[in-house]
Amino acid sequence: MKSPVGVARAGGARRADAPRVVDVDAGGVGLSAIWAPAAGRVAPRCTVLAVHGRGMRAAYWNSFLDLATAQGHAVLAVDRPGYGASAQAFPEGLPLAEQAEVVHAVVKEHARTHDIGAGVFLLGHSDGGKAALHTAAGDRGDVPLLGLDTSGTGYHYDPGALHFPSTLGGGASRLNWGPLHLYPPGTFQASRALLCETPVRESGETAWWPVQYEELAPRVRLPVRFTFAEHEAWWRRDEETLGAMASLLGAAPSVTVEHLRAAGHNVSLGRTAAVYHLRVLAFVEECLVSAPAAGVASD
Repeated sequence: MKSPVGVARAGGARRADAPRVVDVDAGGVGLSAIWAPAAGRVAPRCTVLAVHGRGMRAAYWNSFLDLATAQGHAVLAVDRPGYGASAQAFPEGLPLAEQAEVVHAVVKEHARTHDIGAGVFLLGHSDGGKAALHTAAGDRGDVPLLGLDTSGTGYHYDPGALHFPSTLGGGASRLNWGPLHLYPPGTFQASRALLCETPVRESGETAWWPVQYEELAPRVRLPVRFTFAEHEAWWRRDEETLGAMASLLGAAPSVTVEHLRAAGHNVSLGRTAAVYHLRVLAFVEECLVSAPAAGVASD
């Protein structure tokens, strides 16, 4: 089994609908992203906005792209502020709330210039899931949001992950990966292209996430699904904690908490990545069924 990590770059003969690296406008701020139109360049059924986690890049989602586009969805995987093309503009990054403002600007501009189908589905991982939750909580209603799915994003940290900032600065392999046999050969060599320093403003607010979540969760009005890997070590996963996490999402039409066996924190890079991604797409289908029929047309 090959590593699911790859870099979507032009080179040689390419399909017209092949994923490609693009620059996107976020209200005057330039971000890098990977754009994958629906297979066959047909009008998308919906658009998935994929948001990567701490210390990685948008190519974290490369193994998701073919599955999603084959189902008729478009995918826009962005490098969050402080990563990729925006690292020079934001050398210290941005707090999550400000990242969400930039993400919203990306969504709004993309909807103005592209057919997004029935709406935008938010997909996050780890800190990217936190940014996606901020985005959902601040939904203005100007672009239809369909739902939110995130992996590796919890409520209360596991005691073993609480010695900030040391685990964030290094030595956190167990937290970030879990058992190494859960990943295909070549994953760690290939993932070097994804890894980068976590911006300091993002790291600085990590310990405050439980308080932020308590403020955000009651304002989320989308269907939400959480996935925790079997070997997830960042978060407490006891029944009481997960029940409290779900109960705070009182305005969400539905809240689902699932567990993925034979997986570590970086689920989209592991051997069971396809299992997780297919479950994401099944959740997208559920959200499409319950979504309003009206979509946003391109200009």
